[in-house]
Amino acid sequence: QLQLVESGGGLVQPGGSLRLSCTASGVILDYYAIGWFRQAPGKEREGVSCISTRSASTNYADSVKGRFTISRDNAKTTVYLQMNNLKPEDTAIYYCAAEPNYYSCSGLPMMEYDYWGQGTQVTVSS
Repeated sequence: QLQLVESGGGLVQPGGSLRLSCTASGVILDYYAIGWFRQAPGKEREGVSCISTRSASTNYADSVKGRFTISRDNAKTTVYLQMNNLKPEDTAIYYCAAEPNYYSCSGLPMMEYDYWGQGTQVTVSS
């Protein structure tokens, strides 16, 4: 059972930056497509970004293109979501999810991800 852990959330002012991390102890995440999702109060969970198995491809929601960047570390044990120029509407709980051996994550529906973390809160406010 893959146990994902998110970290890096917090309170930041508009225009600020945060870097979220998604990791699973002792697991090479390079074999998994990893997606970042978020859920704001009273809203449905939505996809933010994803990176395919072995970093074959990446994908971003239109609302974060040009501001967020998804990447893996060199050891392939952590997936990052670098979030720049944050806006109040980015406030949400951010979750990472994993699906093994998927090389085109843009075509992977949220409900198909097998493994989920518990989430990390991101609050953008002055």
